[in-house]
Amino acid sequence: MALLEAKHLSHAFDYPLFNDLSFTLEPAQSMAIVGVSGCGKSTLLHICSTLLPPQKGEVVFEGASLYGAGAANALHVRREKLGIIFQSHYLFKGFTAKENIELSALLCRTPLDESLMERLGISHVLGQKIGELSGGQQQRVSIARVLSKKPRIIFADEPTGNLDQHTAREVMDVLFEYVHTQQAALMLVTHDVALAKRCDCAYALEDLTLVAQ
Repeated sequence: MALLEAKHLSHAFDYPLFNDLSFTLEPAQSMAIVGVSGCGKSTLLHICSTLLPPQKGEVVFEGASLYGAGAANALHVRREKLGIIFQSHYLFKGFTAKENIELSALLCRTPLDESLMERLGISHVLGQKIGELSGGQQQRVSIARVLSKKPRIIFADEPTGNLDQHTAREVMDVLFEYVHTQQAALMLVTHDVALAKRCDCAYALEDLTLVAQ
């Protein structure tokens, strides 16, 4: 069974973004969406991750309608089953890096994986407050916080935008490893064509539709 099914999604603001989009995300699959700024990539990601109901169409998660069961159900799925990596980190500034990660693990009742901090290169900054960290370090803490939830699907909006090329590759190695070992899925939005090519499938959002790359 697919982890996620997008069925005939359409959305517009002052102008149409996409029309009648359908696709699936299977266990252990990674999917990238590329396209010019303003084409609707992030909006599509928000719709699939419970943050924005579609104007038309349906999103199905693990066989059940994501929005059809009401806002409370969507919130429960987001908290318990999904991980979202934003361009802005949304970390708790008054907390240390470790406290941010521990809070996520505690809320989801999952043990903290110390080896994850090592692989993401943040073990040496866990005791520092978020405001003392660089943008790249904050991004890695954000990714560690998401992975500590053990999500079924990871949604990532420009996950390596604040990272140098070497660190970006290491971070993505961790994400791809998680997806395959946990039979999870990854949907990411990126301008990085090389990163998109590392995914199992890649699409360009153009002319209101998804075009396979």
